[in-house]
Amino acid sequence: MRVGLVCPYTWDVPGGVQAHVRDLAETLIALGHDVDVCTPADEDAELPPYVTSMGRPLPVPYNGSVARLSFGPLSATRVRRWLRNGEFDVLHIHEPLAPSVSVLALWAARGPVVATFHASVERSRTLLAVRSAIQPALEKINARIAVSPAARRYVVEHIGGTVVLIPNGVSVARFSAATPLDGWPGEGGAVGFLGRIDEPRKGLPVLLDAFALLRRTYPAARLLVAGPGEVEEVPEGVTFLGLVSEAEKAAFFHSVDVYCAPNTGGESFGIVLIEALAAGAPIVASDLDAFRRVLDEGDAGELVPPEDPVALAATLGALLDDPVRRRAMAARGSALVRRYDWPAIAGAIVGVYEMVVGEPVGAEPE
Repeated sequence: MRVGLVCPYTWDVPGGVQAHVRDLAETLIALGHDVDVCTPADEDAELPPYVTSMGRPLPVPYNGSVARLSFGPLSATRVRRWLRNGEFDVLHIHEPLAPSVSVLALWAARGPVVATFHASVERSRTLLAVRSAIQPALEKINARIAVSPAARRYVVEHIGGTVVLIPNGVSVARFSAATPLDGWPGEGGAVGFLGRIDEPRKGLPVLLDAFALLRRTYPAARLLVAGPGEVEEVPEGVTFLGLVSEAEKAAFFHSVDVYCAPNTGGESFGIVLIEALAAGAPIVASDLDAFRRVLDEGDAGELVPPEDPVALAATLGALLDDPVRRRAMAARGSALVRRYDWPAIAGAIVGVYEMVVGEPVGAEPE
């Protein structure tokens, strides 16, 4: 089966959509399918052999953040050439409305099209404004996938049509087999944070306030922070790793006693929680709808009110004090996360491919 995957965001900057497309591509390849990924990427980026760059991306404010996208005549020409040379049995476009190579591929598509929607917003003024202009492109989509109930609701309300719910996946084997970073977690208790440091909705300022309170009772506690971005001053007890590789990310989760997701809102799923569960890390997270669903209504992790550093500090301290509770949470999470393992998720996606192609699309036997 020839599968063309389209990722709108630059390949060389970490992100949930990029990770999803990468892991789906590698799982499909392992299953015997022929896969090529179309994506923006910097000229000097090291790309896997299954990735084709559509050109240098530019930073653009999009969906409450700054995304690096490729758009314009040159990118459109490259996308059309990629589609023509690929002769794909099915084209799988991620975030098809993103103003990047995704919408360019949707406009140029000629065969079966599957679209996966990752993000969700309460009301899309941009979509409402351009709905009539892009309607012909939307009608090319043969099947719609949403990674979360929130994303599904967005598609139903703004675009319409039947939507299949297939969540994000995780490589359970890769995350569960990792080992801690040197010197971590240590004896004083270690808390971890992973996310873009300079994006307020990821909640690092809330966690830093909570950690300052936590250190009053646990003076030897440490905070391990991973992710792109810079801070003006490094507080006592805090270690910044910066941008980490996939291998380092897996090791990061094994390096902390508790993983903390202090996000303030705007999350449709919570892939970082799935990764933490796969690594066996106990979790404290903001009580957001998306996080509550992933953590099985709090059975697989502690939930705290968003933007409440006092409650967050108290919950972190209670969990650091309770190794039995941490072990129970890790066991529950390890059992729960199996449903998100990539072979299972890819199998569900291949089922959608079969539906739009009209016949089984299993790989030809060698």
